[in-house]
Amino acid sequence: MSEFSAEDLYRRLGRLIEEAPPFGGVAPLTTDQLTWIGRAEALVERGGDIGAKAEFGAAKLSLALPSTRAMGHQTMMMAIHKVLAAAELASPAGAQGAFIPVGSPFDAYSAVAKIFAAAASDILVVDPYMDDTMLLDFAGAVSDHVALRLLSDQQSAKASLGPAAAKWWTQYPHRKIQVRLAAARTLHDRAILVDGKGAWTVTQSFKDLAKRSPAEIVRGDDIAALKVAAYEQIWNSAEVVI
Repeated sequence: MSEFSAEDLYRRLGRLIEEAPPFGGVAPLTTDQLTWIGRAEALVERGGDIGAKAEFGAAKLSLALPSTRAMGHQTMMMAIHKVLAAAELASPAGAQGAFIPVGSPFDAYSAVAKIFAAAASDILVVDPYMDDTMLLDFAGAVSDHVALRLLSDQQSAKASLGPAAAKWWTQYPHRKIQVRLAAARTLHDRAILVDGKGAWTVTQSFKDLAKRSPAEIVRGDDIAALKVAAYEQIWNSAEVVI
């Protein structure tokens, strides 16, 4: 069996936490819950932390009994987060901070701002459900000399996006911003494209980023060229808002 890199383990654990099923109630564990536990145990073992492995094993037994299920679930998640933290520290600096815990608005801002700060000339943000949150919470992290392009969907973009962009343009005329709407249902993913070569996939819309569930921002060097080409084509044919 092939070995995981620390970065791969970090991303897999982040996705595992994001997909965690609820463990309340007194009914027997479902197939989905058991499948998730199996995946979690395999990843914790890959982390190599004997203490975390022991904690996870004890917590797994507690999940079988409704009376101890809540405590077992909490202990299990603590063990997973322990392995997640160790994997993050061992990952390259560019990969750290990709996983954003639920209810962590500053972590969400910090993760996006770090990507924006790496731009030399151009940022294209893609989000079919974009609203004014992109401008209110994130756009301030873009350097003055970098062009910010926002691409949303004609059908699902929120009404607040256009007016917010117009007000931004009025207040900051020296800062380059463009907003366009792609044809209805053209967009399905959330992405950040930097300088026509770097590509990040975001697991949630920016208006909801990590508010109700964990989120992840994943750099995709292996598919960056394909994403850039695809979204530039959509951008060129999209409706101009500003």
